[in-house]
Amino acid sequence: MPTPYNIFIYALVFIYGVVVGSFLNVCIYRIPSGESIVTVPSHCMKCGYKLKWYDLVPLFSYLFLRGRCRQCKTRISPQYFIVELLNGVLWVVTFLLCGTEWMTLIYVLLISALIVVAVIDWRTFEIPIGINIFILVLGVLAVAVDYRQWQVHLIGAAVVSVPLLLVYLITKGRGIGGGDIKLMAVTGLVVGWKLNLLGFMIGCVLAVVIHLLRMKISKQDHVLAFGPYLSAGLLLSIWFGEGMVTWYASFF
Repeated sequence: MPTPYNIFIYALVFIYGVVVGSFLNVCIYRIPSGESIVTVPSHCMKCGYKLKWYDLVPLFSYLFLRGRCRQCKTRISPQYFIVELLNGVLWVVTFLLCGTEWMTLIYVLLISALIVVAVIDWRTFEIPIGINIFILVLGVLAVAVDYRQWQVHLIGAAVVSVPLLLVYLITKGRGIGGGDIKLMAVTGLVVGWKLNLLGFMIGCVLAVVIHLLRMKISKQDHVLAFGPYLSAGLLLSIWFGEGMVTWYASFF
């Protein structure tokens, strides 16, 4: 049975998660357009109304306003609510599965960055360099926290990205995107070579299955945005990778 202390801790994790999720929405909307995510006040994308503090309460403001701008009544994308809720839930699940450790804090920040990667790449077919730089910083922190296994992290930065770079050079950029290569390099530095390789493999399977289903259902060709599938694969690898690797190694 969960103790009151545990309930309090996970409730706190959820609250922090949805607050960070609110900032993720700012990144998702502003980074592709080149708009500052720091200096420009939050505003309605339609009428420019500058949001008050009570318009910015994660989850509750969207529900209270019934998904519409207070000023012009234009419908607000449900993405705001979904991303906030999703980030909070993913943070709680990650702490439940990985424990309350420093590496778990790095993992949840990585997962938040991957949400931004997934949505922006799905829409624009580009992975912003700024997000990769942020994940690189997380990688440096991961090496510092897990310094006894620093080799695992350094190998992780190369185990997927180097083969992908070769594919990129051989196909002259037609086989893989440069952003995907950078993403796998910096995520490998964070999670280490085993989880990064597993996450890449899971992402490939998801990409093949879901992309083929999309084309079959819509009866149209679609350009493959690889970032969302890599992000999902890495998430599953962080959650279940150690157990999957141990299970696989038991056959040898």
